[in-house]
Amino acid sequence: MSTRWTSRLRRFLAARLSPEGALGLHLTAGLALMLLAIVVFHEIAEAVMGAGQITVIDLQVAHWFNQHALPWLTSFLLVYTDLHGVLGALIWTSLLAAYFYRQRASYWLFTLLIAVPGVMILNVLLKSVFGRMRPSFEQPLLQTVLDTYSFPSGHTATSTALYGVLGAYWICRTAPGAWAKRTAIALLAFLMAALVGFSRIYLGAHYLSDVLAAMAESVAWLAICMAGVSTLRRRRAARSTT
Repeated sequence: MSTRWTSRLRRFLAARLSPEGALGLHLTAGLALMLLAIVVFHEIAEAVMGAGQITVIDLQVAHWFNQHALPWLTSFLLVYTDLHGVLGALIWTSLLAAYFYRQRASYWLFTLLIAVPGVMILNVLLKSVFGRMRPSFEQPLLQTVLDTYSFPSGHTATSTALYGVLGAYWICRTAPGAWAKRTAIALLAFLMAALVGFSRIYLGAHYLSDVLAAMAESVAWLAICMAGVSTLRRRRAARSTT
C-alpha cells in the first residue's frame, strides 16, 4: 500500500514539474507565485487595516519625501507618473497590443488584454473594499485633487501588469541559456514598474504600503493570467498532436 501511494505521488509530482506537460511546471509555478503574492498582499492589508507598525512607517516615509523634495526630481516624476495613469496605461497597452498583433503573438496578446484591464478593474474593487484615505499634507507636491481611495495603488498595479507582460515576452524570446540577458530584462521590467510606485510615494499620492500591496496584487493577477493562458496553449497543442 505504501509503495503504491509513493508511486502515485511520484507520478503526480513528475506531471506537475514537467515542462512539457499541459498541466505541468508552468501551471505549478504560476499557482505557487500567485499564492505567495496573495499571502504578501494579505499580510500588508491586515497590517494596514489593523493600524500596525507599517502605518507608522507609511507616515514617516510620506512626510520625509514631502519635506525633502527636489524640484528637478519632482518635475521628472510628475511626467513619469502621468505617463502611467489610466489614459497612459491604455495607450501603452494599445501600442503593445498592436505590436503583439503584428508579431502574430496571439497568446501574448490575449494575456495582455486580460492582465492589464483586469487588474485595473480588480484595483477599483479593492479600493472600495478597504476605503483607505490618501496621504494629506499642508503643502502637497501633487496639485491634482485625488478623490479616490488610496489602498492599493492603481498606477503601480497597472504598471506592474504591463511591464510584467512585456518583460515575460522578451524573456521568452531570448535563448534558453542566456541567463544574464534574461535577468537584465526582468530587472529592467521591475525597475520600470517600481519607479512608478516610487513616484506615487514621492508625490504624496500613496503610502508605501499602498505601493507594495499593489505590486503583490498585480503579481498575483498576472500569475493567474499567464498560467491560465500558458495552460490553454499547451492543452491545445497537445490536442493538435493527437
